[in-house]
Amino acid sequence: MRKPNEIRRPARRDGLSIGAMAARTGLAVSAIRYYETEGLIAPWRNEAGQRRYDRADIRRLSFVLIAQGLGASIAEIRAQLAALPRGRTPTAADWRRLSAQYRADLDRRIAQLTRLRDDLDGCIGCGCLSLERCSLYNPGDRAARLGSGPRYLLGDSPDDTVENASDNSPS
Repeated sequence: MRKPNEIRRPARRDGLSIGAMAARTGLAVSAIRYYETEGLIAPWRNEAGQRRYDRADIRRLSFVLIAQGLGASIAEIRAQLAALPRGRTPTAADWRRLSAQYRADLDRRIAQLTRLRDDLDGCIGCGCLSLERCSLYNPGDRAARLGSGPRYLLGDSPDDTVENASDNSPS
């Protein structure tokens, strides 16, 4: 019985077994099956009805591993991989297009991680006001006017609270 995300291809003898995919990617067979059910890879069946994978699926799964390691969700990864062609091996140009689309998200994540690394020991604008420095950078929890969460780690600055406070002042 054909699964909905499997691609019908003519019977052929090549392709990698799920065990070979597991050995090459370092993933458990169960993880490969999970990614298959999530639509991230699409195996085909050989003449004997055995599930087979294209060698290009190694790269797709490697992308999945890297993206998950960077904190991307399965839904985000699925959206990125949807830019790649189905039914043929992605070319270098296909991967360049995906890379260009993913670059802005990676840059945003890198900036956020850099702020976390550099500023976690100081006031992050979360509203706890537990550090002595918080009274300087976030007096009276002004950062709350900018929204919820650790505002300074999310990209706002103490200067934004001053601008926001002057915008809300009575005329």
